[in-house]
Amino acid sequence: MDTPIPPVSASTGTLHPHGSAADTQAGDGITLPGGWLPDTTAQQVAAAAALVWLRRRRAYQPGQPSTDASDLTPLPATITAVREALTEADTRQLPAIPASAALPALPRPCVALTGDGAADAARGILLTRLLAALRDPQDTTRLLITHTALTTLLPDLPTDTQIPGLRVVDTIDQAAALLASLINAPPAPGGGAGHPDLLLITDPPNAPTAAQLGTLHQAGATVVMLGAGPSGTSWSIDRHGHIRDEHTGRAGPRLCVLNRTAATDLLAVIAHPARERQHPVTEPAPPQLQPAETGHARIPRQAGSDRRAAAPDIPVVTNPRLHVRVLGRPALLADGEPVTIRRSAALQVLVFLAVHPDGATTTDLVQAIWPGLPAHTVTGRLYTTLSDLRAAIRTATDATVLRHTDDRYHLDPDRVDVDLWRLHAAAHHAATALTDAAPAWQTVIDTYAGDLAAGHTWAWIDPPREATRRLVLDAHASAAAAQIDPHHRLRLLQDAIRVDPYNQTLHHLAADQLNALGDADAAARLLDGYQRRLQLAGIAASDQPAPTSR
Repeated sequence: MDTPIPPVSASTGTLHPHGSAADTQAGDGITLPGGWLPDTTAQQVAAAAALVWLRRRRAYQPGQPSTDASDLTPLPATITAVREALTEADTRQLPAIPASAALPALPRPCVALTGDGAADAARGILLTRLLAALRDPQDTTRLLITHTALTTLLPDLPTDTQIPGLRVVDTIDQAAALLASLINAPPAPGGGAGHPDLLLITDPPNAPTAAQLGTLHQAGATVVMLGAGPSGTSWSIDRHGHIRDEHTGRAGPRLCVLNRTAATDLLAVIAHPARERQHPVTEPAPPQLQPAETGHARIPRQAGSDRRAAAPDIPVVTNPRLHVRVLGRPALLADGEPVTIRRSAALQVLVFLAVHPDGATTTDLVQAIWPGLPAHTVTGRLYTTLSDLRAAIRTATDATVLRHTDDRYHLDPDRVDVDLWRLHAAAHHAATALTDAAPAWQTVIDTYAGDLAAGHTWAWIDPPREATRRLVLDAHASAAAAQIDPHHRLRLLQDAIRVDPYNQTLHHLAADQLNALGDADAAARLLDGYQRRLQLAGIAASDQPAPTSR
């Protein structure tokens, strides 16, 4: 089976004109609460954020017992702000800028950074260079930094964090020796000709080590010093990233500037935990049969709510007039016909409440839909949005569907049918079935009509979307494990791959099944196509990145 290679969306966020946490002007970069990014750097952050979710999808093991939902954790707030601002900028047709323009050419052999924005600019250089290394072959080094400089710039970075493309050294001598070995090493397979330009970030040298900086340049590195140096160019940088050459007085290119919080947040799309989970690819075990009164479906938690970790207890609505569809393209339907919702934020509220059947407070809704903004500054906008949603519902029914009780907004489960709720109820029934569970798992599979809120890139949607996808992948894997007919088992695994063409476990299970059926060529084509899909997306099949040497 050859699954088509789908495109990877790099930009995610949501459009909130005149009030986003990050301000942007087409071609002028993005201003964040913690600094400023050039357009190209922001685009690279968004692309890297998309890769984080693809890596999580690749690593998930459907059908395997797990209590670890850490890889459903939302990305940090600074990344959300960048993605949101980029979505707004996209509507203004941002000019195409080559990735190499993200970091202006630095003076050689060395440049000293001084001024109020020196440390912020060094963090910006660090992030920009590491983003450029994301598509390098594994084990490629683009950036060296002394341990002292790293501790100065990012004191809160865990010491066991692995950062592709970065090597940490203790002394200039170590940097010189490492540079010599890197320059003389043969290029990595597929890495192109030569070695990428190397950069060293270091604290100001003392007299004995100052002379060594020239040898580093001869070895092929550009040196960035945190503070005034004995020689070379000196750039005075203000808090906004504007440069003034201290020797000539001329203005230079604007640099990316990030404070400690923003830089640490943004590194989340680059760095890897030191101990990523590594599991062998194993056949999913059929679900254990449990008494109905104590069994619980293995339903991943929905982001923002701990109340619905177990199976939902939602009444079945008999012949409801209103349906909320959130699997696939979201819509409000009355007697099967779509109801017009004028405001995009109103549709977002509807989907958010469908994802959180226990309801949401005003603060919950504001933080999800207008991330990064103080709740009191947009409460009025929320009330307008809720009023618009209620008005849309009233065109279809006189019943009160959107309720506000105990300071929480929620959809009335007695008056509206929600496909996501039916999916969760079906999964609970399948996991607690005491007899043949195959039809129950098939009901779960049939209920899933597509990705949660397909086509929308709202800032909060990734964790619940992935949790919902995993729910149906578990159903496919459990049904396949319980299936006696090898051809039917293969079809279930193939269907699961269509739900998530990036999942590694499913591909290996399907390939094993093809081999068992005597079709080794098809198994090889499947795995080859999977490798090409990962390469096209910019991720590797290996779960473990090269460790950062410290």
